[in-house]
Amino acid sequence: MLSTPVARLRPPPVARPAAPDRRWGWALAGGWVAQLLLRSWLFRYHTGPVANPDETGYLLAARWLAGGPGADLTGSTFYQGGYALLLAPIHWVTADPATVYRLVVAVGSMVAATAFPLAYLVLRRLAVGRGAALGLAFVAGAAPSLLLFSGLALADAILPTLLLGWLLALHDLAGAGPEQGGTGRDGTGRDETGREGTGWCGTGCRLRCRLRCRIMRRGRGRDAGVRAGLAAGGLAGFAATVHMRGMVVLAVSVVVVGGLLVSRRVPRRAGLASLAVAAAVATAGTVLNSALAAAIYPGGARDLSGILVSRLAGLDGQVRALSGAAGQLWNLIVGTWGLAGIGLAAAAIAAVRGAGRAVSSAHRVTAVALLAVTLGIAYASSAALPDEHRVGNYAYGRYLACVAVAWTLVGLGVLARARRPAIAGLAAAAAVLGGVTGGLAAWHAGDRLSRYAFIAFDFPEVIFLSGVRDRLDMAAASLTALALLAALAALATLPWPSAKGWAPAAGLAAVTVAFVVHLAPASAPATGRDWLPAPGPGRVAVDTRVKWNVWLPLAHRVWWTRLEKYDGARQAPPAGACTAIVPPAAGPPPAGWTATGEGGPSKGWTSWRGTGCR
Repeated sequence: MLSTPVARLRPPPVARPAAPDRRWGWALAGGWVAQLLLRSWLFRYHTGPVANPDETGYLLAARWLAGGPGADLTGSTFYQGGYALLLAPIHWVTADPATVYRLVVAVGSMVAATAFPLAYLVLRRLAVGRGAALGLAFVAGAAPSLLLFSGLALADAILPTLLLGWLLALHDLAGAGPEQGGTGRDGTGRDETGREGTGWCGTGCRLRCRLRCRIMRRGRGRDAGVRAGLAAGGLAGFAATVHMRGMVVLAVSVVVVGGLLVSRRVPRRAGLASLAVAAAVATAGTVLNSALAAAIYPGGARDLSGILVSRLAGLDGQVRALSGAAGQLWNLIVGTWGLAGIGLAAAAIAAVRGAGRAVSSAHRVTAVALLAVTLGIAYASSAALPDEHRVGNYAYGRYLACVAVAWTLVGLGVLARARRPAIAGLAAAAAVLGGVTGGLAAWHAGDRLSRYAFIAFDFPEVIFLSGVRDRLDMAAASLTALALLAALAALATLPWPSAKGWAPAAGLAAVTVAFVVHLAPASAPATGRDWLPAPGPGRVAVDTRVKWNVWLPLAHRVWWTRLEKYDGARQAPPAGACTAIVPPAAGPPPAGWTATGEGGPSKGWTSWRGTGCR
């Protein structure tokens, strides 16, 4: 039988996803190293805590968690154990207080430097191009809120990075799509730049291939949603373990994820996983903090929750909380050169805008969450602050520093993507918001801004803007921030499209360099012994009449034993102690003790040495 050979038709090759360009990964790694080196140079002279009692509180908690001696901080603010848990392994390496502190600075600098690659991812989620996102993220990674605290033993060194990671995870969870399967980061099957994916299921794939690929993509989308949910829940739970501000993050995360579950906007498994992990981590953190409180605060810590409840229960307390929150928002806006004001205005618009192509569902959810966290922290922290007769109580910037870089990135995203009329409108809104919040804070504080104690540590960005180091000049700081905002907005509206993202990055880099120069130490500190006691080996006792600014940093320096407090007005130092730190007016030492002659009235202490000790 004759047969005609028929050529077999092979299906067209399936287009595979392009291999990732490793140059961007190397650029991110190199940028991280550069961020770390910048901080290492900037804080090269940091060898001990300067922001007391906060720094010493965290250092003592870390030492106790590592198995070392604790302390008695009864009556002080409770410093939670989440951040101290990261520092505990340092005490397994060395016991020398100066070396411990240097390693703590290194840990904080590494975590803060990690905000750079996270900032890049945030800008990519905001549809900023790769090159512009890299430049803008690097400059934002050296923002004041990320630089100032990374060289100190404070939870503020890690909170901004923690918040960026949480926002990214929450955004990706919201973009995972409903139960029937969204596959992209915004639930539409598109990537972070808004382009339709073409890889495995793109043009040239047959119907059967497309069906199989869609099933695969749907499964990957669900898995990605679960991973994002686990990350969002875990980071929110850990934030609550690190600081009371984290409780606001945890509450917002639970409410947002719960709302997405009820409305069926996320896969059920991803949402439940997020809530379960958040509950588990927060519960573990509660156990950790309870053990820490029992060991280091045996007589109880300062009751900030009681202050919060009492303030919220009365009209005067509400006025104090709202005006203090306004002052914090003013500090946030001027401390980011106005960029946070643009971000706040843009996020408010995104939060109230209906569904449409302009704003994705994931963007709206993230905007609402960030707004809620910011306003919640500002309101609750202002209500819980005790009246310390300091100017910082009325326009404090530290508590919102954890969200400052996030708002800076939103503002930069607007400058890099929006059109000229939108940029002008949002910049004007930022100026109005800064003026209103600053005016409210100044109106409520009144002459207390000039009568109360001005502490430079509370206002580093404001001092840089105003040039005034001994008082709060809100007008000068506001006008300078407004000028910087106008300059950045003008750079973003240059007529050359190629300069759209790079011009604001260059302008912001110039301001950042100026701030780094302003912050950098002019010279090395003097060497030699400082004014604090330097006890010898053996047990160390402290008279309760000695002021806290002496015994608290001493508790960190005396690494080999726990300080023993005693009432020197009624009793002698404990038997078996080798050194007693007493007030200068304590009089002659009792039998068995000799005066060392150290200290004096100007230092607030003197010391005795037990005759039975070497």
